[in-house]
Parts: sequence; C-alpha cells; structure tokens
Amino acid sequence: MITVSLDKKRHDRKGFDCGVKALNNYLQMMANQQSNRDNSRTFVLEDDNNSTVIIGYYTLTMIPINLTSLPSNLQKKHQNSNSAGLIARLAIDKKYRGKGFGEWLLVDALIKLLNASDSVAFPLIVVDAKEGASNFYKKFGFVSFFDEENKMFMTVDSVRKSFGS
Repeated sequence: MITVSLDKKRHDRKGFDCGVKALNNYLQMMANQQSNRDNSRTFVLEDDNNSTVIIGYYTLTMIPINLTSLPSNLQKKHQNSNSAGLIARLAIDKKYRGKGFGEWLLVDALIKLLNASDSVAFPLIVVDAKEGASNFYKKFGFVSFFDEENKMFMTVDSVRKSFGS
C-alpha cells in the first residue's frame, strides 16, 4: 500500500463517503484547491483493485502553536518554536472501516511529517480530532492541549523514537 497525492482527474472524490459531511465536502470541493494554493497537501490511499476508488485520505499542513496550552516542560523546551505539523483531516470511506486503514494512514502521515521535520524543524505534530475520534489518536500517544480537548499533539521526538529513528 502507498499513498499518492490527490489527483482530481483520476480519483473518484464524489464516490467517497466517510459518513461525516464536512470531511466528504472537503475532499470533493476544497482539497485540490488548497493544494494548488500551497495551503495543504492531501494524500489518498487507493483501492488495489481500482485506483480511482479512494479508501481514505489525510491532509497535512502547518499550524501556529500556542505554547501556553502545553505542559510546562514542553513550553520551556520549545520556547522559541511557533509552528507544528498538522494532520488536519483523516477519513476512511465507510465501506473500508474496521480493516486497519485508519491506523495505516495515520502512520503514513506521521512518517511524512517526520521526514519534513528533518528539513524544516518543528517540535510537534498536531491533530484536529473530529467528534468521536480522540480515542483513536490517544491509542497512538496523542494528548490533548490544555485549552482544546479535540486538538491533540505528539512531539516529533516521540514519533522519531516510536519508529526507532
């Protein structure tokens, strides 16, 4: 399995349904525009039997961080930092749920952000956990910011250690 950049000419965005209207609409109407404007990048996992079918997707970008919403040890360690990598969206089509694709996409996104951090340093990876998704991210070591329960983070250092790099 590999993820590829969303290609509006090849991928059937209208056929994707994760059950969350906002995530479906983003993929169908905004993802390509945001990529063309260099605001974010969307990666899709294609079905092995039909490469036009999208199993799932995630969107990556950068986000400013508010250090005061972090634990004091991280505030001190990263006092000169002002940005983080963001997994802005991650969704799986309802037909493919329960088969490990969400976990696979999350790991793929973390690897891409870890590689990016080797070139353009940033200390944190942040996720916007949509309603009901925070337990999924907690399983992987993400913790909530003090001021926003559904905004979660993990340090790049802990990601690096978990992959043994």
